[in-house]
Amino acid sequence: MRILDLFVVASMPIMKVLMLTALGSFLALDRVDVMGESARKQLNNVVFFVFNPALVSSSLAKTVTFESIVLLWFMPFNILLTFIIGTAIGWLLVKITKAPQHLRGLILSCCAAGNVGHLPLIVVPAICREKGSPFGAPDICHTYGTAYASLSMAIGAIYLWSVVYNVVRVSSAKVNKEVNGDDSTRVMKSTGTGGMPSPTLPDQQNYTEPLLPSKNCSISVCTHELSFSCAKSKGTVKVSDFDKIWQYLRIISRKLNLKAIFAPSTTAAFIGFTIGLVPQIRNLIISGNAPFHVVQDSALLLGDAAIPIVTLIVGGNLLRGLKGPAGICMSLVIGVIAVRYVLLPLLGIVIIKTAVRFGLVHSDPLYQFILLLHYALPPAMNIGTITQLFRAGESECSVIMLWTYGLASISLTLWSTAFL
Repeated sequence: MRILDLFVVASMPIMKVLMLTALGSFLALDRVDVMGESARKQLNNVVFFVFNPALVSSSLAKTVTFESIVLLWFMPFNILLTFIIGTAIGWLLVKITKAPQHLRGLILSCCAAGNVGHLPLIVVPAICREKGSPFGAPDICHTYGTAYASLSMAIGAIYLWSVVYNVVRVSSAKVNKEVNGDDSTRVMKSTGTGGMPSPTLPDQQNYTEPLLPSKNCSISVCTHELSFSCAKSKGTVKVSDFDKIWQYLRIISRKLNLKAIFAPSTTAAFIGFTIGLVPQIRNLIISGNAPFHVVQDSALLLGDAAIPIVTLIVGGNLLRGLKGPAGICMSLVIGVIAVRYVLLPLLGIVIIKTAVRFGLVHSDPLYQFILLLHYALPPAMNIGTITQLFRAGESECSVIMLWTYGLASISLTLWSTAFL
């Protein structure tokens, strides 16, 4: 195919995404107010708990088998490489630009997590359907392209909600800890004798007696809980070994944040893998003759709504980026763009070509195209959802998404043409 033909084939899917994004921005305008801020947050929750899990589980259950797992083993490793390399370069970007603490998690997330879920599921089948596609027969290409993109989306969801979610959570927790530390410091400065605050009551004098006895009393703060252990004149209170073990287990569970590790999309991925890999369950649910095929049909029906709704939400969130710089330095935005659209694609070409040369990746050109595409995608849309959940860098995320997705129409088209 000629370069111009490849460019046209690669640009069509991007135009579809841009049209939906523009519609979302229009619906979020104040004078339209169909998708205002509160409506977008509610839709984010629906996408998080319903649409994304349905899309991941139904796609995996339909396409994953033992044969496909053996054939496509390099894809999870490839996506993991994008996260590791992106995080490393993002860390250098944070150090070079001296990004503020409350934006470090956002910058690392945008550099690490590409949109390996929704965009491949839009771009790859659309390229397969285009006239003159270089991947052969449209029907076969569409079937395999959807399978590859579905697996990519499921793996990306696991990494996103297991890694990026916790990166933003830890970053926002550090900011809150610093703020609380400053507040506590200011409070302790206005204390009376005994080291405790001196309350001032109306029409009364200031009392300077400590609220708790200062002798033989210790205060230990652990995971936002206060446990007081004071020595008494008649003896001491002993804590059983079982209570100590239980307390340590509670601390460990909070540190690991099991709810984040087993987020709805991650749990749905495990369910999809189980259905696809266990023949007995697969025969009950998958295919038109299966007795419980209505379950799979219903999940597919819900999952099909995820992509357009997420794209509309992103369009509404991008509108916030047009209202101002939101206090984010443009060097950070330029740095994220350089990481995602220059450095990662170049490194991706080297990695995939090396893997093909050593026989780690089979010769299917469609599969290789998706592997290369992982390195050239804009930041994951769900990063905006995560920042809204923690209220950490929401407006700054909108600015980054505005520029990265605005330039994606050019960058992704050019890189797709080069990969093709």
